[in-house]
Amino acid sequence: MALQTSAESPVPVGQLSRLIGEWINRLGAVWVEGQITQLNRRSRQSWVYLTLRDPSHEVSVNVVCPPDVFEEVAETVTHGSRVVVHAKPSWYAPRGTLSLRAARVRPVGVGELLVRLEQLKRTLAAEGLFAAERKKPLPFLPQRIGLVTGRASDAERDVLRNASLRWPAVRFEVRQVAVQGARAVPQVVGAVRELDALPEVDLIIVARGGGSLEDLLPFSDEELVRTVAACRTPVVSAIGHERDAPLLDLVADLRASTPTDAAKRTVPDVGEEHERVRALRERAWRVVNGFLDREERGLAEVRSRPALADPHAVVEDRAEDVASLLGRARRTFGHRLDRAEDDLAHTRARVVALSPAATLERGYAVLQRADGSVVRRPGEAVPGTALRARVAEGEFGVTVTE
Repeated sequence: MALQTSAESPVPVGQLSRLIGEWINRLGAVWVEGQITQLNRRSRQSWVYLTLRDPSHEVSVNVVCPPDVFEEVAETVTHGSRVVVHAKPSWYAPRGTLSLRAARVRPVGVGELLVRLEQLKRTLAAEGLFAAERKKPLPFLPQRIGLVTGRASDAERDVLRNASLRWPAVRFEVRQVAVQGARAVPQVVGAVRELDALPEVDLIIVARGGGSLEDLLPFSDEELVRTVAACRTPVVSAIGHERDAPLLDLVADLRASTPTDAAKRTVPDVGEEHERVRALRERAWRVVNGFLDREERGLAEVRSRPALADPHAVVEDRAEDVASLLGRARRTFGHRLDRAEDDLAHTRARVVALSPAATLERGYAVLQRADGSVVRRPGEAVPGTALRARVAEGEFGVTVTE
């Protein structure tokens, strides 16, 4: 309903802003197309603020985009990009500004193609088709190379000419196919599969001499990418487009910038290899001669030492030392035996001197009771006691009389 206002009863700004916001909030979401003239994004988690402009009518509108919505097209959308935005009008009451809150952002034209390619790229990368560890090494000297290229194209001539100049003995299996248009994908896929099935083919080159993004779309086709990933033969991509690399470059075992570069990187140069062989032979000759010279000098030094110059002298010197040590050992051992014999005689003499038997030999006797105890004092032998008297030559019984 229209507001009833006058100079005497005006409506407050806050109420007017609130009413405008209520009316705008009742509007539904719309699709709007325009060109991005301003793009403000502080971080990957922050909201993105865009300004869409209609160049034909010189009209601009502000767009607020959530970070997750903008992240889907962040790789392909920048200043100057034309986009289609699905957004709902939004009124910011404190400042009284109108903007669009985006729910989806889609690039227009080439940008849309890039978005689809980016989504396919992420899907294939998540499956591991672009991983470095799955790439196969190229053979050093391929005997036969499979070449998939356009009919009578400059790419074919560049590969064949440069490869033959570098290694004249190289041979090719050429498959001429359509390299753009609707028939390109099935023909390229069929040629790659056919060459991969040939056991004599050591390497496959897919070559094209560049082109626009639309012309190179067949080389980003999912079927072709999966076919190359499944090949047992190493595959080289030589599409020749530096700005927007097709997905074939990512899945191939080697990416060459041009068809000429592919020939140079897959076939060795015969002149360079001859020079390398010559340099290696000279290096090996120097190493072997140096080794022999060192060993010869070492042998001469060993032979010049006294031990090898006159080995008998060393043996004779050692023989005298052994004889001297043997005599010294015999003398030392004899002295030790003599001292031991003297010590034994002295010890024996002391034992004999201290023995009770020696005392008996001098005429003494030992009196013992019947229980074997020795009589030491006269009071221990009462008259009538029977005792045994032990002398040097034996023993006899005695009786105490007084």
